[in-house]
Amino acid sequence: MSNEKKQPAANNSLFTKDNYMWMLIGIAVMAVGFILMSGGKSADPKIFNKDEVYSTTRITIAPLLIVAGLIIEIFAIMKKPKINE
Repeated sequence: MSNEKKQPAANNSLFTKDNYMWMLIGIAVMAVGFILMSGGKSADPKIFNKDEVYSTTRITIAPLLIVAGLIIEIFAIMKKPKINE
C-alpha cells in the first residue's frame, strides 16, 4: 500500500457556474434591449410617425441596455472562480 495522500482532481474547466449565470444575465439584458429597440413600423408606409421611430425607449434606453449587457458579458468572462481549499 502506498502512503501517498490522494489529492482531489484538478478542475480544468474555464468557467464556473457563477460565470455561466452572469453570462445568461448579460444575454437576457441584451435581449430586452433588442426587443425594446424593435418595432416602429407604420400601418401606412406613406405616413411617418416621428414619435414612434424616435421614442426615448428606442433611442436611449434600448442602446443603454445593450451596452450594459455587453459589460455584464465582459465581467462574466473575466470573473475568476473562487478557490475552495
